[in-house]
Amino acid sequence: MIIKELPKEIESLPRARKHFTSWSGVGYYEEMTQLWKEHQVIHVAKSDSRLANNELPLDIQRLRCRALYSALRFSPPIERLGKKLVEQLRTRAERYVALHLRYEKDMLSFTGCTYGLTDAEAEELRVMREKTNHWKIKVINSTEQRIGGFCPLTPKEVGLFLQALGYPPSTLIYIAAGEIYGGNTRLSELKSYFPNVVFKEMLATPDLREFANHASQAAALDYLISVESDVFIPSHSGNMARAVEGHRRFLGHRKTITPDRKGLVEIFDQLEAGQLDGSSFSHLVRHLHKNRQGAPRKRAGAPSGVRGRARSRLEESFYQNPYPECICSSRTRVRK
Repeated sequence: MIIKELPKEIESLPRARKHFTSWSGVGYYEEMTQLWKEHQVIHVAKSDSRLANNELPLDIQRLRCRALYSALRFSPPIERLGKKLVEQLRTRAERYVALHLRYEKDMLSFTGCTYGLTDAEAEELRVMREKTNHWKIKVINSTEQRIGGFCPLTPKEVGLFLQALGYPPSTLIYIAAGEIYGGNTRLSELKSYFPNVVFKEMLATPDLREFANHASQAAALDYLISVESDVFIPSHSGNMARAVEGHRRFLGHRKTITPDRKGLVEIFDQLEAGQLDGSSFSHLVRHLHKNRQGAPRKRAGAPSGVRGRARSRLEESFYQNPYPECICSSRTRVRK
């Protein structure tokens, strides 16, 4: 149960103050057990820390999944509207693709990605990054970012990507995102390949009024619609993309295509330079992603040679892939 205020009978009791530590191992649970024995109220000063991904007891790992996928729920209004939006999408097409199109202004500014933008747009993003105090890196080489695979796919690149994978132009695409930088001009680069593109605002505008100016609640709707989609495709990695992928794995390894952005950049540039025809381009894209479509596989570890706490940061997140601890069986062979 989640409450906003402590019950009166315990609000005056002494409280323990706890700062969680990221990548906590089994010792964390032993410490917390003792803390709960000594106090009824624990004040968590900071709660964005992460538990360890691996080497935890099986019952703890399964408890994490019960909490994530069974205990925690969005508020009833969000759950109801999310279900309604999914139903409306199903009336438009038997199947739909949820595209997490991370092409918002703040994302491009934070990552320093300006490929395909005008000089004025690139300068606007630079100024935004310079003025945002909690973004520590101010000078970013956009070309290096893109070559390294650290930039979100552009709307045009997403269109090329989906076309190469064989999706027909009639495919219904739900855009799970905030305001697209460049608006309709930029979005038209995707719609020229796939005109059947919808946002939640196009499905239920009156029902969305109570969520206006609440970005986190709007994102919750995108989350629900993405989890229920036939195919989920994130144009960039991030907390929501990883959480949706993990949830879909838990529900039976629903199809999630994760673009290999670093590999795609080289192929996109070859196509742009006229070094590839459409057939060769499609073949390369499909080959590159044959093992990136959500099939069961064990979590990826950190790169070899990485040690200490950095190892935990670079491992594949448990929340992105809770296999095998939270998925008891699968008819699909696990890829090592």
